[in-house]
Order: sequence, then C-alpha cells, then structure tokens
Amino acid sequence: MYSKKAEFLAELIGSMILILFGCGVVAAVNIGNNGAAINIHIAWGLAVTFGIYASGKISGAHLNPAVTLALATTGRFQWSKVWYYVIAQMIGCFIGAAIVFAVYYGKWIEVDPTFSSTTGVFATFPAVPGFWPGFIDQVVGTFLLVFLILATGDANNTPAGSNLGPIVVGLIIVAIGMSFGFMHGYAINPARDLAPRLFAVVAGFKNNGLTDGSNIWIVPVVGPIVGGVLGAIIYDFTVGKVFAKK
Repeated sequence: MYSKKAEFLAELIGSMILILFGCGVVAAVNIGNNGAAINIHIAWGLAVTFGIYASGKISGAHLNPAVTLALATTGRFQWSKVWYYVIAQMIGCFIGAAIVFAVYYGKWIEVDPTFSSTTGVFATFPAVPGFWPGFIDQVVGTFLLVFLILATGDANNTPAGSNLGPIVVGLIIVAIGMSFGFMHGYAINPARDLAPRLFAVVAGFKNNGLTDGSNIWIVPVVGPIVGGVLGAIIYDFTVGKVFAKK
C-alpha cells in the first residue's frame, strides 16, 4: 500500500511520459514532416507501455480518467481516490504537452507562426462535422480499451502478467489507433485530450476546440468516459460473469 502522495506522483509521471511520446510523435510527423500515420500509432502504443512501466507498481498506472472511473464504477477502485488520480493525470498530461512544445518551438514558429493550424498536435479533432460520429468513435474505442484491459488482466482468464501486461496494453492502443483512429483521432482518454488542449489555449493556439465556440472538446471527454464504463460493466456481465460462476 503506497501513500496518496506516491500514487499521485506516479500517475503524474506516467501521464507525462504518455504525452511526451504521444504528442511528441505527432509533432515529429506534423511539425517536423518526419514519418506517417503508422509512426503515430506505434509511438502512442509505446507511450502507454512506457507510462505503465514507470508507474504501474505504485499507482496501477491508470493514466486515464476513463479507466479510473470505469474501475471505480465496477468496484475495482476506491471512489475516494478518483479525484486525485484524475488531477494527477491532468497535470502530467499538461506538463508533457508543455515540454513537447518547448522542444519543437524553434520549428513550430517556422511552420505555424500564428499557431492557427497545428493544435492537432495536442488534441483531437473530428474528420467529419457533428457530435455523434466522433462520440460513437470515442465510445467504441474506449469500450475496447477497457474491456481488453480487464480481459488481459483477469487472473481467471488469460492474464498477460505484470511483466508483459504493459506491452499488451500498448498493442491494444496500436490496434485501436489503426482501426478507429480516423473519425476523431482516438483520444480514448479525457486527460490525454483535455490537458494538452488546455495547454494549447494557454500557449495561444487558435482553433483549439475549447475557446473557439466549437465545443469539440466535449466529444473526447464525455465519449471515453461512457465507453470506458460500458466496457467494464459489459465485461463483468459477459466474460467476467462466466468466471464468477465457476
């Protein structure tokens, strides 16, 4: 049992690592014109893997409010801890975004000096207009994420184990990105999207989906929460229920 401070710092560091690699690769591809979509999918998967390895022993490495809320909703996590896990995740993601911006700043002001067309490095945006296409995409993607995290971590199922677990979760992220990464950028994590988007606002980025009146930020915040909770509940009432009867 670790202290609240230790868990807070672990979630913060793990979330920061997630964004350093995740938003870092998006910056490399879009600002540095180096790579393609496959780079983004693989690097986001590795970002999750390394974030889990860094913090998993101490905090369980949720790194995602949708995961935290899904686990709490199904009795796998204490509700009393939810608030500081989510705050840690948000702070870690914000710091990660700030570091990525600092690293790429010299090239950034050359490519987009008015900060009007590159907010997508930090946050997700819809491929088609409207609320529902992106919302459904986020629900499905996060449903798969949480359902498969539980499936591969269930001791009664076919568990990946503490050593391989982070790699398996990273592969889940890669698969979701390749399959459902088009409609709304597969945020599948409210902190991963909202905290870097907040940094973009602070840094003066326009067309940010938060202060420009478009309210795009709602989709990658609400959709993952709904999808994550559904993933945990449906796992318990399907696969988990089978094991519970044995």
